[in-house]
Amino acid sequence: MIIGVLKEVKIGESRIVMTPSEVKELSIMGHQILIQDNAGVLAGFDNQSYIDAGAKIAPDNKSIFSQSDMVVKVKEIVTEEYELLREGQIVFTCLHPAGNKEEVDELLKAKVIGITAEDSHRYGSPNAEAAGKLGALLGSYHLLSISGGSGQSVFGIGGAPAAKALVLGAGIAGKGAAKILTSLGAYVYITDINIGILRDVQYSIQNNISTMMSNRGNIESVLPEVDLIINCVKWPKHRTDHVICKEDLKNMKKGSVIIDVSADVGGAIETYKPTTHENPTYIVDGIVHYGVDNIPGIAPHTVSKAYAASMFPHILSVANLGLKEAMRRDGFLRRSLTVYNGILTHEETSVIQGRLFTSPEAVLKYGDTVELDFAPKATTTKIKK
Repeated sequence: MIIGVLKEVKIGESRIVMTPSEVKELSIMGHQILIQDNAGVLAGFDNQSYIDAGAKIAPDNKSIFSQSDMVVKVKEIVTEEYELLREGQIVFTCLHPAGNKEEVDELLKAKVIGITAEDSHRYGSPNAEAAGKLGALLGSYHLLSISGGSGQSVFGIGGAPAAKALVLGAGIAGKGAAKILTSLGAYVYITDINIGILRDVQYSIQNNISTMMSNRGNIESVLPEVDLIINCVKWPKHRTDHVICKEDLKNMKKGSVIIDVSADVGGAIETYKPTTHENPTYIVDGIVHYGVDNIPGIAPHTVSKAYAASMFPHILSVANLGLKEAMRRDGFLRRSLTVYNGILTHEETSVIQGRLFTSPEAVLKYGDTVELDFAPKATTTKIKK
């Protein structure tokens, strides 16, 4: 199979989906890898390192799309790439289709096979872990007065207490944030709706942490004392309520900071809006908000290694076995199928955008007697009533 690796074009995004290590493995197995010119440079992987691993360098994205059976990248397909899509081509990246109607329109029109990578992680996304940990560091920085914060350091010093932080969500991102904050000396409250997950956090992070069930009473009780909030809750898109409402900001200390790792408009943080690495923060009612939606992009070398390790088994399986068999063997990969030759196969997108939906199992024509690997649904989003 010919696999093309695209250079990211989103501002502030320098990650790459395959490092030379993965390229070498695919090359040994007889696959041809095309790397767009300088696609990995900002992540610390130059063209020569890919050539040494067996790849060929393609001069531009047009060359990648025109020659590749499967195209892989980190972020969404963007406007300048739409006209390059080819019928029957596999496009494997973080499509975020439910919130991007225009992109879905173009993928359907081009009759490509689109796979949304964010739904394919059996053990959770390394991007989530990176975002949570980096979010904690960014929160620590933006608390400082030079960044518009209150001037509270995350750590304490003799005679002065450490910051108090509230981490919303105790999944991979939330646990990552809590570990960094507690290691820096902060006192952390962490909330979730799953008592089992909270118990695990309590045992794994034994110092400077309190766990609480996520409900209005518990959250309201600690808002006046916290200096930093890290939101790591992936909010179902059908919900119209919030965990932190605009009215809650008046109960917080001026100069406190909210880092929204999940970056959902209309999500857990009512006052969230997207920002960029160039202009990352804005202030609402005296509270600093950080809204960059690709936090892992600021550590492209480390995160690219972790992300490539996570995505490589899927890429290898599709390359070696073909799409149908690879998806039969892995339910997490199968549930990530988003569009298939002009047919929408992503359930959340169908709900949010009001489109007709056909299951991946149906379009791949497995039949009732074929044994399929199981995976839970990727989302709890429901039809609005």
